Amino acid sequence: MSIDVLRVGLDLDGSLESLGNSMTDLADALDATRQCELVRFHSLSAPRSAGVARLRGRALWAPLWRRGLGLALDRLLEPLDVIHVAGRATPPTKRTPLIISVDDLRPLRGESHEHQRINQLRRAVAHGALLVASTRSASHEVRRVLDIERARVVVVPPAVPNVEPTVNGSALVVNLTGVVEPFLKLSADLVTFAQRRGARVEAVASASVAQRIRARGVDVKLRSRAEARAALADARVVWHISDGARFPSFAIAALAAGVPTIARATAINRELLGGAAALTESDDDVLPLLEDLWDSSSRRAITIAAGRSRAADFAPATAARAYVALYREVVRG
Repeated sequence: MSIDVLRVGLDLDGSLESLGNSMTDLADALDATRQCELVRFHSLSAPRSAGVARLRGRALWAPLWRRGLGLALDRLLEPLDVIHVAGRATPPTKRTPLIISVDDLRPLRGESHEHQRINQLRRAVAHGALLVASTRSASHEVRRVLDIERARVVVVPPAVPNVEPTVNGSALVVNLTGVVEPFLKLSADLVTFAQRRGARVEAVASASVAQRIRARGVDVKLRSRAEARAALADARVVWHISDGARFPSFAIAALAAGVPTIARATAINRELLGGAAALTESDDDVLPLLEDLWDSSSRRAITIAAGRSRAADFAPATAARAYVALYREVVRG
């Protein structure tokens, strides 16, 4: 079967990004391919802009959709070839193929004690849904935790929102995602390092992590997740500290902006950032790397070029082409 233009329903509530709504960026990039006729909708929140389909009774069905139950979503939308969701709602569909992007592994990990997400995804797969992991290593974890066949999980990286190039950044920006202990351990040394160079340390963190940093009296500028884009515009070097459960969008955005980046050598980071960011096996390696990336003009130039090249692999236009190919495969099969 050959379909020139695919009719795709895209849930805009799936973004986990502090840099912007990655699902909106993906939608715009899909429109630009001219291979999709998009129906945008919100599964869990009220529509906030024109051109977004309104789901009758959404507030009633949303709690059930978070469990993979309730009214079939395709009964509330016009006829579509495929429906793509990426958030915590996985509404059932009656006839339309369903694709579910799983970009956050935290709810699947034992320490979260959250089994609803596991049962929700298993139920969706049992009814024919296809899962999309952001990396190969993430796909292995999804398959192992859910105990599902390899064919039910494919790999397509999400769209990383476009950012402006950083010009004359002067701060050490630390992005804290799921873990804070390495930062607290080195915080005094990082502040001293920055002050000797007339710079400052900025930490992008959730409210709870920011509270822990304040309680320790660390002399850093705290930025909320909503300020991530502004922090990136200030950065001379980024240290991305993560638990390896989420796609490293902030680190990739930093590479795209031309900011040398240090990251922990988790499985996901090795797969995505190796050869572009400076990966550390031990937190003791951070300060020597930071000194090199801050002061060496030749090291900075090489790292910036490699980073920008790697970041192009995760631009919204690249993600859109990959998803169009996936949509076509799903419709054919």
